[in-house]
Amino acid sequence: MPPYSLVYTLHLLAALIWVGGMFFAWMVLRPAAGTLQAPERLTLWLDVFRRFFVWVWMAVVLLPVSGIGLLHMGFSGFDGAPRYVQVMMGLYLAMLALFLRIQALQLPSMRRAVEGQDWPAAGAVLGRIRRLVAFNLLLGLAVVALAAARPSL
Repeated sequence: MPPYSLVYTLHLLAALIWVGGMFFAWMVLRPAAGTLQAPERLTLWLDVFRRFFVWVWMAVVLLPVSGIGLLHMGFSGFDGAPRYVQVMMGLYLAMLALFLRIQALQLPSMRRAVEGQDWPAAGAVLGRIRRLVAFNLLLGLAVVALAAARPSL
């Protein structure tokens, strides 16, 4: 496999894991978990976040590393990159900021509320996380659409 193909494949897989995981969580897991009682539902979500965020961290690291590699192999650096690639980079930064907000600010609050069995507080935090994930999912889908369409912006 040529180096460009390997780097592109890793880049694509990282994006699919992150965006696909959010799609699954929002469209499949969220409605299914809604049938559970608060203690089970909130405990389930904490476990889901713990497991999924390991994969997101891998994607968060791999995407810029592979992306910079692709920039240099395919476009001779940042200056040669088409506008849509620059937009994708900006959307990645926005997605990263939302993920870090969830990871650093929301998740610890939810964990404390669940450990203290304060189900209303934990549910309120989960609601905030849900809104951030929804927005991040929309950004991720926009990035995927840009990558697929490759428009001349």
